[in-house]
Amino acid sequence: MAGSSEKQVVVIGIDDSEQSTYALKWTLDHFFPSPIFKLVLVHSRPTATSAVGLAGPDSDLRKIATRVVDSARQLCIDKSVDDVTAEVVEGDPRNVLCDAVEKYRAAILVVGSHGYGAIKRAVLGSVSDYCAHHAHCTVMIVKKPKIKH
Repeated sequence: MAGSSEKQVVVIGIDDSEQSTYALKWTLDHFFPSPIFKLVLVHSRPTATSAVGLAGPDSDLRKIATRVVDSARQLCIDKSVDDVTAEVVEGDPRNVLCDAVEKYRAAILVVGSHGYGAIKRAVLGSVSDYCAHHAHCTVMIVKKPKIKH
């Protein structure tokens, strides 16, 4: 086991959704700045071939990834959190996030919940559900509260 002075890693899956932004803000508000946690932001971007018809050419995917990471880094700076690693990995977010947990030996994986209905979730597959069952660490699924009218 690592020395007691080594910070535990919190991996947060980030994308360009409001659920992802909410999950990052929630985590920063509740856990950071922290003497015991180090933050790793992971954005999975689709391969150009898998995204045909979805996002456009590879350069667009790179621009989106850069924007997502820059925006997340700025949220961290705004909360005075500077011990942050960010990476963009090409691939399915389910695999990318579980691989990041292994790579960084994360204590916690944080993902946002998109709140898809049963049919959409069955078709698209739930990243949070997959990670909850396959990641080798605690998985925290942050849900944005529904506004009651």
